[in-house]
Amino acid sequence: MQGVLTGFAVIAVVIGVGYVIGLRGYLGDQGREVLTKLAFHVASPALLFTTLAKADLSVVFSSRLLVTALSTAAAAGVFVAVGVVRGWGVGRTTIGALCSSYVNSGNLGIPIAVYVLGDASLVAPVLLFQLVLVSPVAVTVLDLSGDGDKGPLWRRLLTPLRNPIAVGSLAGVLVAATGVHVPSPVMDPLTLIGGMSVPAVLLAFGISLCGSTMPGKGPDRTPVLLSVALKSFGQPALAWVLAAGVFGLRGHQLLDVVVTSALPAAQNLYTYASQYGVGERLARDSILVSTVLSVPVLVVIAALLG
Repeated sequence: MQGVLTGFAVIAVVIGVGYVIGLRGYLGDQGREVLTKLAFHVASPALLFTTLAKADLSVVFSSRLLVTALSTAAAAGVFVAVGVVRGWGVGRTTIGALCSSYVNSGNLGIPIAVYVLGDASLVAPVLLFQLVLVSPVAVTVLDLSGDGDKGPLWRRLLTPLRNPIAVGSLAGVLVAATGVHVPSPVMDPLTLIGGMSVPAVLLAFGISLCGSTMPGKGPDRTPVLLSVALKSFGQPALAWVLAAGVFGLRGHQLLDVVVTSALPAAQNLYTYASQYGVGERLARDSILVSTVLSVPVLVVIAALLG
């Protein structure tokens, strides 16, 4: 209980600061855009590199990660199927699929793993899975679905190598896999720069709430409600069924999987939406509502399985 409330309190305070900044106009009309670009092009790639470069890649091979991967794919797949039928477009559908399945494993998952699960490393498999596979695939789809001249096929196939998020993730995995030692004069500045990522994302999100209407209004009502339902209820329920019924997980292992699957949509998804100029309101509303709903959901899960 304490871990859930502590994690959400930290996020709420920083978002609130961003809201005040936007309300008072301290950063001008371009404040949100500058913070978004800073996070996407500079801070987030640095954070991903420094995180993955020191990660133990052996955590990828576990039944708990397989449960997470399957529940993630299922939640995203449902949204994609509905998006295709309803004609929501590739970019918008991609953002919605991410909001339906991409959990806040970093700035919320880590404190909850510490206070609720008792071990911060338990969130590492989810973090690695999302950073190494989900993020590069998603941003590549967003790159390839953009307007304008996409160039020859060979250049389109190299799209992941031109995206800062993907480059940071892949470079970190390469360092971890090869065991190369990155000297402190290189790693320390990157660590310092990467520390700006989460605050920049949360502040930009807070600024975006200024003057916004209530979530779930307008043309994004259906995508928002669908993504929130999948993220807040569908994904953790499926993870519970898979973990207990298929993989036979019990006790703390079952609790770990269900809790991480019940985490809300990650704030950095709004950065992706803003950077590519697609599904911004969908991302903002989905993140906000799923974050609010995840408090009672996580409390109930902790009570039932803890």
